[in-house]
Amino acid sequence: MLTVTTETIQGKTLIQLGVVSGSTIQTKNAFHDIGASFKTIVGGELHSYTSMMEKARSQAMQRMVAAAEAMGADAVVGVRYATSAIMASAAEVLAYGTAVKFA
Repeated sequence: MLTVTTETIQGKTLIQLGVVSGSTIQTKNAFHDIGASFKTIVGGELHSYTSMMEKARSQAMQRMVAAAEAMGADAVVGVRYATSAIMASAAEVLAYGTAVKFA
């Protein structure tokens, strides 16, 4: 499945099928939170959270693509990500775009 951030695909005529999205909510356990709290004192990357967010983006994208495939789409255009904090150590990642079929 082709996914692009642009609104068009060069050389293709698109038929819009509708908005598709996929989301996930991820969290780390309390031990990671304690370690991350100490890390904020000295600074630097929080590798466990970076990994968590990479996994969340991938899962959200996979769910969005599955929704597009269920509609019979050939591609998703205008792909975007959005995030929000659900609670102190949990974040939602949303992937969304427009499912299209090639004419």
